[in-house]
Amino acid sequence: MSLIEQVPRIETRRLVLRAPQAADIGRIASLADDFEIARMTACMPHPYGLADAEAFVARAQAIDPAREAVFVIELEDEGAIGAIGLHPCGSFAPEIGYWIGRPYWGRGLASEAAGAALDWAGGAWSRRAVFAGYFTDNPASGRVLERAGFLHTGEVQHRHSRARGGPAPTRMMVWLA
Repeated sequence: MSLIEQVPRIETRRLVLRAPQAADIGRIASLADDFEIARMTACMPHPYGLADAEAFVARAQAIDPAREAVFVIELEDEGAIGAIGLHPCGSFAPEIGYWIGRPYWGRGLASEAAGAALDWAGGAWSRRAVFAGYFTDNPASGRVLERAGFLHTGEVQHRHSRARGGPAPTRMMVWLA
């Protein structure tokens, strides 16, 4: 069974969350090659080129769909505008991570994608909790998570950011179904 058959297609009012495909590589590389995006993520390098996008798609195609989910966020008539994933984080609950290309910031698209991914995780995966963290210098991401139903845990961890080349204070949040 191919990845496209294993990863569901989730539709919202404006978006489709779907499996990453080779046809997305150029668009992902173009949007993700932005330090303002990369510095707000744990794993994204900067600069971000075609090889990085190819590695992202290859990794997404190799995951165990029973434990992890990776989606491209697609906007109607625009194509891929970002990505969102639910990744193993210890034995208790997965952690959500996402990014949206800068031209699409401020339109509620990240909140819409996160809400759809959480609805899917609560239904298809029967998850009752999902963790998230956002760097303290990115309060917009905290608002995205709040709109998706996350609650602050009160914990601040120092988490590594690949693009920053070091740790950044990270406010931890949890979503409970």
